Amino acid sequence: MDEDGLPIVGSGIDLTKVPAIQQRRVVAYLNQFIVHTVRFLNRFSTVCEEKLACISLRIQQIETTLSILEAKASPNIPDPRAAEAAGDNRMTVAKDPRYARYLKMVQVGVPVMAIKNKMVQEGLDPNLLDTPDAPVPDAVKKNTLDQDDDSNDGSDSSFSD
Repeated sequence: MDEDGLPIVGSGIDLTKVPAIQQRRVVAYLNQFIVHTVRFLNRFSTVCEEKLACISLRIQQIETTLSILEAKASPNIPDPRAAEAAGDNRMTVAKDPRYARYLKMVQVGVPVMAIKNKMVQEGLDPNLLDTPDAPVPDAVKKNTLDQDDDSNDGSDSSFSD
């Protein structure tokens, strides 16, 4: 026995002589516990959802305010829609006729290393074969050269013999 007078090893009671606990009571206690726990969890989830909704609304308000402040602070930033329109006018590797035929070779199944070697022989960048949506690096130079050629052609034709 311990200090309180309870047996340490066992109760010393013959459990075969003890009457069984009423099943109705056990079921009632279990049902009460389940109902109480479910109500608590429902309330808890509702409170959490309300708090998350409030925080989400607050974050949206802060993001809106931040966007307005950024727009006021730096008026030199171009409009993203205008940037997209300007981006569509750029010449990409897939649209450039010099690179388009090599991209078609890749689609047909020609070995990539052979295509890259051919591109090096012709003076083109073989790394652009992996990124068909990238802008052509010498498209700007080509456009300026085309404009210079056009202006020279017009002036040369005016000096005909």
